[in-house]
Amino acid sequence: VQLQASGGGLVQPGGSLKLSCAASGLVFKRSAMGWFRQAPGKERDFVAAISWSGGSDYYADSVKGRFTISRHNAENTVYLQMNSLKPEDTAVYYCAAGKSIPTIAAADYWGKGTQVTVSS
Repeated sequence: VQLQASGGGLVQPGGSLKLSCAASGLVFKRSAMGWFRQAPGKERDFVAAISWSGGSDYYADSVKGRFTISRHNAENTVYLQMNSLKPEDTAVYYCAAGKSIPTIAAADYWGKGTQVTVSS
């Protein structure tokens, strides 16, 4: 199983980025998908998750209203649209694949991460 995250970079406060995570080697359309992030010196935190069908999603309070998770099952890809970015959003972002939204923190598979830096 491989989860390849991409789309990170340097962006100014208030800007936007869209992360992608391409999955292979698993039944993507039956997997809940999630995004997590880890800032330097901090623990990995939950960001967002989406059900296998895309019909349900869930967000951390810190990103609610600014970030949107989506998926394209035909392309085995999950996305994270990040708007109104803040310096505190700076972190390495990881995608994960698991059984359900409630259990996504104990995901079966993790990607290697992509760096997002929000700075002027």
